Amino acid sequence: MKTLGQRIRELREEKDLSLRDLAKKIEKSAAFLSDIELGRRYPSDEVFSDIARVLGTSLKDLRSHDTRAPVEEIKRLASSNPLYGVAFRKAVDKALSKKISPEELMEFLDKKFPKKKS
Repeated sequence: MKTLGQRIRELREEKDLSLRDLAKKIEKSAAFLSDIELGRRYPSDEVFSDIARVLGTSLKDLRSHDTRAPVEEIKRLASSNPLYGVAFRKAVDKALSKKISPEELMEFLDKKFPKKKS
């Protein structure tokens, strides 16, 4: 699986855009975009949308490569129902003890909760 930065670079190169070209089109600095591609920074929702638009992809495509943990969402769920906290902790403990791989967890979730057809 590609990281967000790798996906952005791949799409940018397919469009034959330099970092400076893309930066100009979204009104950000090339250094900022370089940091995103290298995984040192992450774009805001607005910048995510601008990058997707210029690169001709969907926001969903870019977000599918965002590997950051959804910390605020996890906190909100756990505070609304403590059992979520227990479930997340159990998943992390299993992953840390190598009893479940990320691929196995994703496969389980996809089977348990298949995507609805539009």
